[in-house]
Amino acid sequence: METTLTPHLLNELAAIVGLNYIFTDEPTRKDYGHDETEDYNFPPSVVLKPGTTQEVSDILKFANANKIPVVAIGGQTGLSGGALSIYGGIGLSMERFNKIEIDEKNLQGIVEPAVITQIFREAAAAKGLFYPPDPSSQGSCTIGGNVAENAGGARALKYGVTKDYVLNLEVVLANGEIIWTGANTLKNSTGYNLTQLMVGSEGTLGVITKIVMKLLPANSHNILMLVPFFKAGEACEAVAQIFRAGIVPSALEFMERDAIDWTLRFVDGVSLDIKEAVEAHLLIEVDGNYPDMLFAEAEKIMGVLEQFEIDEILFADTEDQKNALWKMRRAVGEAVKSNSVYKEEDTVVPRYELPVLLAGIKAAGKKYGFHSVCYGHAGDGNLHVNIIKGDMTDENWNTEVPKGIREIFELTVSLKGTLSGEHGIGYVQKNYMDIAFNETQLQLMKSIKNVFDPNNILNPGKILPDNLV
Repeated sequence: METTLTPHLLNELAAIVGLNYIFTDEPTRKDYGHDETEDYNFPPSVVLKPGTTQEVSDILKFANANKIPVVAIGGQTGLSGGALSIYGGIGLSMERFNKIEIDEKNLQGIVEPAVITQIFREAAAAKGLFYPPDPSSQGSCTIGGNVAENAGGARALKYGVTKDYVLNLEVVLANGEIIWTGANTLKNSTGYNLTQLMVGSEGTLGVITKIVMKLLPANSHNILMLVPFFKAGEACEAVAQIFRAGIVPSALEFMERDAIDWTLRFVDGVSLDIKEAVEAHLLIEVDGNYPDMLFAEAEKIMGVLEQFEIDEILFADTEDQKNALWKMRRAVGEAVKSNSVYKEEDTVVPRYELPVLLAGIKAAGKKYGFHSVCYGHAGDGNLHVNIIKGDMTDENWNTEVPKGIREIFELTVSLKGTLSGEHGIGYVQKNYMDIAFNETQLQLMKSIKNVFDPNNILNPGKILPDNLV
């Protein structure tokens, strides 16, 4: 692979994007060499900022001919190292691709990959429409990155994740060819589903330049409650009980005590009076268009919760209170990172198994000497495990913690779960893939990669384990 770009090669690239959109200075390269994964930084050899699909095509055609690695870069909010240029090469910033078109007649959005998720959601809302996927980083992550990682969010519980809204994609392949993967229709049973193959592929199969998204009519009402539990395990148990009672909340989030305490110190304008014995909280939302039905659902949920040891339930009475609670929940990741370098694992299990998973995570921490802070989308069984470095030695961080992570993943898979619910595999999880997949499955994935990218220029060193022959 070409990792040192000669002046001749750089001149060829400058001719494609223009001198104003090619950067080789160290500060810029370093700035595009990280995402939010631990403290990693892998600067690309050059940063390019194309402005058209044809420019992306020309760049990939050139890179493929010269075997230069290409990593598409979006909002740099990823937590699995998916956008790290670990082999140098071209850092392909998609930031100029930021157009939105709302098709009100067909309830669709045609979006370019650099559009910030929250901006897209607001553009849809302005037309009375609803785009449900809402990652915690929605104010800075991009739609292209969401598609690449198949991002979810709090409301994935009721409405699904990114893949459930992607109808069609414009993609530039490794050889520079431009294709559309599907059709702008709600149903499509025409051959292999290339659209869904691209979703979650983390930039390893092509570079996405346009996305057609399904939108929904907006709901007009919601009820939000914060429920304190004196036992964290019971908070996990309550999740499955709510569904067994026939309720499907629009969001059901779990936060253990450290997650809330650290976030309250980190975020301004949010305060809670939490009893010392409280170990965890559930943040529960129901939504719809008929208030009477929502109140009935909330009462039914309360009936389930009364079976457990809980403190007084906080109902958010105003939009300001609701926004404050969501602000607290969405800031947990940043709050944890402000305390220490950490590894974030993205485990997901059938929701009934959450108590077993949580207990196993804590047992692994005791065994290998690390502290963890857990929170996440409990309603769909997705628990984010933040392993805190704190004052742990580098040696233990690099040798003991990976053993604990492997045990956590082995437990997760034994519970019929998997390694990632929404953060992807990327750079940091790839060598755990053997836990979730056998040799045949991994070879099938490698074969798909080889068909799309025979020269392995697209985001190399991601998803597939290093020892896969």
